[in-house]
Amino acid sequence: MGYVSFVKRTRVLLCIQNQLARECLAELLAVFMLILITLGGAAQMVTSSGTKGNIITSSLAGALAVMVAIYTAGGVSGAHLNPAFSLSMSLLGQLPWWKFPIFVAVQTFGSFIAAATVYALYYDAIWSYSNGTLTTSGPRETASIFATYPAEHLSLPNGFLDQVLGTAVLIVGILAITDTRNRAVPRGLEPLAVALLVLAIEVSMGSNCGSPMNPARDFGPRLFTLAAGWGTEVFRWVLGVGPGGGAAFGCSTPTAPLAAGAARGGGCRWWPRWWGPRWALGSISSSWPSTTPRRKRRTAGEHAGRPSTDSPECWG
Repeated sequence: MGYVSFVKRTRVLLCIQNQLARECLAELLAVFMLILITLGGAAQMVTSSGTKGNIITSSLAGALAVMVAIYTAGGVSGAHLNPAFSLSMSLLGQLPWWKFPIFVAVQTFGSFIAAATVYALYYDAIWSYSNGTLTTSGPRETASIFATYPAEHLSLPNGFLDQVLGTAVLIVGILAITDTRNRAVPRGLEPLAVALLVLAIEVSMGSNCGSPMNPARDFGPRLFTLAAGWGTEVFRWVLGVGPGGGAAFGCSTPTAPLAAGAARGGGCRWWPRWWGPRWALGSISSSWPSTTPRRKRRTAGEHAGRPSTDSPECWG
């Protein structure tokens, strides 16, 4: 009986009441899981010279890591995991702007400590593979375990486009998956759908510079490699404003078709204020195919005292 009461008292003491603290801890744990599995897959591929992993297994590890991370924190913080996604949520009014820098700091810190954990886990393998020299280029480089680096043929403008396009596809895909007015993914399987989306992006857009869609996933481990002895060369290529631009572009892309389809259902969930009034899509929504069956048209008497379902007043 005393043990049970002790456990209850301990649980009460450890219970975090502050909502922001709970969200930050959940985000920290989720990002840690994400980066631990992702970098672990890369470390296994690189240090074994491809005998115990390849680009497919590395991409699969990264995609499954996203699924695990979303299941870890989805019910508490929403499992943003990515500053670019947090930015898109702020642009869409789903995340207060004052929370945005807090989430970014937590995500970056989580990726930093995850990179340190992977380094400790593969310490002997890294030093054996690199012959005692930590480099960012050459046949025995190991910096690519922790961060993304461009292919030799890649120019700066092409690298910027790669970041913007990859991140935009990610944001558009996530918004489509999570939009309840769309053809919804079965409840509870959204993390799997997002993982498949990430896998699709990695296997189709990864050859240029490793699908850099997550600034925290790149900057945190890159900062760790600087501290761990890889030198300042790790910052010769850094994720810049590309993912941020991709986030803004991604959450602005589904304006006409997706917003019009949502408007038919009774409201647009993802409608940034700068797009203008929702009724502006009235002419588009009349021709866009709806995913929900049409309602039977009411008679004039049934409309008395109530605006038509095709009227802008019903969309707000």
